[in-house]
Amino acid sequence: MQIEDYIKAGKIAGEVRENVRKKDWIGKTVAEICDYAESEIIKRGAKCAFPVNTSLNEIAAHYTAEPNDTKTVSDSDLIKIDLGAQINGYIADTAVTVNYNQEHDSLVQAAENALEAAMSMIKSGVKSKDVGRKIQNTIQDMGFKPIANLSGHSLDQYTIHAGKTVPNMWSIGSFDFSENEAYACEPFVTAKNGLGFVRNGKVKNIFALSSRKRTKDDEADKVQEYIWNNFNMLPFALRWLLNEWEEKEARRLLDILIKKKVVKAYAILVEASGKTVAQAEHTFIPNQTGVTVTTIG
Repeated sequence: MQIEDYIKAGKIAGEVRENVRKKDWIGKTVAEICDYAESEIIKRGAKCAFPVNTSLNEIAAHYTAEPNDTKTVSDSDLIKIDLGAQINGYIADTAVTVNYNQEHDSLVQAAENALEAAMSMIKSGVKSKDVGRKIQNTIQDMGFKPIANLSGHSLDQYTIHAGKTVPNMWSIGSFDFSENEAYACEPFVTAKNGLGFVRNGKVKNIFALSSRKRTKDDEADKVQEYIWNNFNMLPFALRWLLNEWEEKEARRLLDILIKKKVVKAYAILVEASGKTVAQAEHTFIPNQTGVTVTTIG
């Protein structure tokens, strides 16, 4: 494990997250947010670990800007900005909820408090189900509900979801946090009268390679090779292909790769009852006395 690369990526991701938190995005498009955050990651010497997510209101996760996306942030919106940096494939994954509506201040604070409570109790040997209980209790004590079917995850080189789940609720299955392994913790919070779980929405605009088999379509195989060389198995957005292909052609070739099961498409995740969702997220590495939060910012 390359701890130095995790820490370097975390410092960059944390700085960019804090800059994103401070900016006024009212009247700006989600495309402008993605362009800004992604270019800031690259400017600091890292690569993007995945397309910046700009998920508004009841969309909990997995919305990124379409090419020339005109979706605009208003003063009544709450937006989850989830971003990732990677150095040599070692990932920092972090998120902030930017909120312009006072009605949602407590919701956002519940996500932040739950994340802080989790970070304060984790060290090597702590059980994941106990962390889930702590997150759940913190959120419920503030009068809100955790999203049951969203969770944090272990990280590995070029792998965002590396097999272990960091729950946001008490769970039956559990693992002990390991020293010198990287994880992301990300509480998602919704209203007390929300259903407290997410369903897949219709939009799918984040993609990743799922295999490297040939398709017998030369142009589609060129796209596959480009994806592998530039993003490895990490997620990417259609707009990241437009330096090389026209949008219409890129969409056509991506569709071929999806049908051939070479590329998978991720659906947006929407709170099942349409209630607003807040999120907070850090990447951390446990040790015997606590955690190193790589994305502190």
